[in-house]
Amino acid sequence: MEIKTKNETKTAVVRATVPLRELPGVIGEAYGEIMAYFFRTGLSPTGFPFVLYGNDDMDALRVEMGFPVDREVKPEGRVEAGTIPGGEVLSEIHVGPYTELERTYTPVMKYIQEQGLAVTEWMYEIYLNSPEDTPETELRTEICFPLKR
Repeated sequence: MEIKTKNETKTAVVRATVPLRELPGVIGEAYGEIMAYFFRTGLSPTGFPFVLYGNDDMDALRVEMGFPVDREVKPEGRVEAGTIPGGEVLSEIHVGPYTELERTYTPVMKYIQEQGLAVTEWMYEIYLNSPEDTPETELRTEICFPLKR
C-alpha cells in the first residue's frame, strides 16, 4: 500500500445507480457508449478506464464509469463531463480476476482502520489492463481511497 498524490482529472463518464450484481454489464455498456462518443467527436482517452463508487450500498451503487480526457466533454446522450478530484489517496494494486477484488480490499480496509486514516465516502478503481487481451490472473486494478486531510 502506498499514499500518493493524484492530480485532478477531467473525465468522460456515464453515471448510474445499479445493484452490484448488474455492475459488470452496466460497465461494459457505458464504456461502449463512451468509446462511440470518442469516435464521433474525435476526443481520445488520456489514460485507463475507471469506475468511481459514490457509496457502498450494494443494492444501489452510485457509480461513474469512464475515461480520463484532456479537455471538456460536451454532454451527449448519457455521456457527461466528470472530474476525479486531486489529492492524496491510499493506493493498492490488485492482481487477478475482478471477482477476487475482495482479497485486496480486506487488507486495505484493515490498514485504513489500523492507521486511523480518514477517507472520503467515495473511492475508485482504475483498470490498468484489459480482460480482452490479458489473462484473468494477470489483470491489474489500482484501488484508490482518497484521504481527508
